[in-house]
Amino acid sequence: MNRIVSFIYGTLCYLLFLATFLYAVAFIGNIGLSKTLDGEATAPFGQALLVNTLLLALFAVQHSAMARPAFKRWWTHIVPKPVERSTYVLFSSLALLLLFHAWQPMGGAVWEVRHPVLRGTLYGLYAGGWALILVATFLINHFDLFGMRQVWLHLKGLPYQPLHFATLGLYRYVRHPLYVGWLLTFWAAPTMTAAHLLFSVATTAYILIAIKWEERDLVEAHGQAYARYREEVPMLIPSVRPYGTDHLGTDLSRVA
Repeated sequence: MNRIVSFIYGTLCYLLFLATFLYAVAFIGNIGLSKTLDGEATAPFGQALLVNTLLLALFAVQHSAMARPAFKRWWTHIVPKPVERSTYVLFSSLALLLLFHAWQPMGGAVWEVRHPVLRGTLYGLYAGGWALILVATFLINHFDLFGMRQVWLHLKGLPYQPLHFATLGLYRYVRHPLYVGWLLTFWAAPTMTAAHLLFSVATTAYILIAIKWEERDLVEAHGQAYARYREEVPMLIPSVRPYGTDHLGTDLSRVA
């Protein structure tokens, strides 16, 4: 693929990710959109439950299957390696946009926090979750994670070099700060409807399963260095004691 075309393609995929990310903030947080995660039911409960479950399953299968090393080895026979990550980002964004578009609110308040201080606290945790997600991506090289580093190196005619095995900042206290951020955005909800609860339970289950797959791949890729890191650093609940600076860590989200 032409280097300039690859770079333009990768840039467009990245911009679509940014737009999807911002839309997700509004969709999950019920901010300024006519249709959000929570809302009045517009279809029979059983129909909405089935549609929403299928949408969540579609995203989970796409997001994990395309990240597996075996799939990547096959996929790069079709998609050029410099744009493989960008294509993954593209498909993930499209799967999320489909979920947002076809999502069916189910009504029914599981809980509704009305106290202004508690409600404000939950909104603060929600915003903090999104901030944590962004910070975590930059700690592991944001532009490599979303494919821009790959197409930039290709544009310059330089070979791609995998990121070095290193833990920075939050990754010294918890193995998956990115997922901690996602969990905050899912559960820090002043209003929890049936649809929101389905979304939160399903995505939490997906995260716990995905971590097992990711860490299996990471051990295969990095051997004892990652195995030792996994033994000493908590998965989701941060430790008060940072991982030793004499150890090596890893990029925890590259295999998503």
